[in-house]
Amino acid sequence: MQECRLCASRVQAGGLQAYTFHHSFITMTKSTLSQLLRFGISGGIGFLVDVAVLYLAMAAGANFYAGRGISFLCAVFATWQINRNYAFKPSGSMSVWQEWWRYLLAMLGGGIINYLCSAIAVAMLPPGPMVPLIGVAIGSIAGMSVNFISSKLFVFR
Repeated sequence: MQECRLCASRVQAGGLQAYTFHHSFITMTKSTLSQLLRFGISGGIGFLVDVAVLYLAMAAGANFYAGRGISFLCAVFATWQINRNYAFKPSGSMSVWQEWWRYLLAMLGGGIINYLCSAIAVAMLPPGPMVPLIGVAIGSIAGMSVNFISSKLFVFR
């Protein structure tokens, strides 16, 4: 047993018990910080994909809300490709197809937050050509932490 430096609770050292909710999120290891940085870079690229596809969808006649659905799926696919090869190690226990569906499912939590925040921002901002970009940026920032946690614990464990 060891005492946690942050909260003085007693925790078992090593093994599966040490990888609890408490220690995996409060105590950031060097590995986790490195993953978070790479995940952030991947998210930046995903943001560019999201915005580009959104503007293309809107140019093709979709409204912002439908365009966000399309652009979100494209951004999720792009970030999955980057995250599985750069930020995290692919889980060897499932096929690529299973990993994709698990990743998509895991991204839905952050995606809902992302979509709602972007929709609220677009509804509140005065109309303009940069409003969709601002909405996507606000939504992306809002959903990022949920997506990192779900990627780390649910997809690439």
